[in-house]
Amino acid sequence: MDETEFWEIVDSTREAADGDPEDHADLLVERLLQLDPDSVLDFARHFEARYNRAYTWDLWGAAALLLGGASDDAFDYFRCWLIGQGREVFEGALHDADDLAELLDDFDEDIDGDGEALGYAADEAYEQLTGVVAPELGIAPQTSEPVGTPFDFDDDAALARRFPRLWERFGPE
Repeated sequence: MDETEFWEIVDSTREAADGDPEDHADLLVERLLQLDPDSVLDFARHFEARYNRAYTWDLWGAAALLLGGASDDAFDYFRCWLIGQGREVFEGALHDADDLAELLDDFDEDIDGDGEALGYAADEAYEQLTGVVAPELGIAPQTSEPVGTPFDFDDDAALARRFPRLWERFGPE
C-alpha cells in the first residue's frame, strides 16, 4: 500500500462517516476488512508513522487550545483524529499548527479531537482477519519527548502568541 492509497482509505471512510469519529473508526475497520492482512499491516505502518510525526509541542499546544486542555492521552487521541482529517489538514497542521484555524471548517470539542478508536482500527481489522494480534510493525518508535520547543499550555498569553489565528477563532471568550 502506498501513501496515496492510505489517504484515499482515510478520506473515503471519513466522508462516509460525515465527520463522526466513532462512525469513522467503524467504517475504517469495515474497509480494512476488505484487504488482505499484509495490506492492513501496511495501513497500520502508514498510520503509526504519521502518528509519530505528529508528536510535536506545537500540535500539543494546538490540541490544548482546541480542547480546553490536553493530557497525554487526550493528545494521543487528538493525533489519531488529526490523521483522520486527511492529508491536507494533517500535513498543513504539521507545517504550522496555527494553520488549523483555516484548515478546520468547524470544530466541536464535544465530538472532534478524539480519534482514539481510529488508532485501533487496523489492529482490530487484522485480528478479525487472522484471529491473532497484529505483530510489531517494525517502524521506529516516537521520540521520548515531543519535537520542538516546550511551553506552558496553561499560559493563555503564550497560547495566544504562539497560535494567534487559532486563539482568535477558538480561544476562550
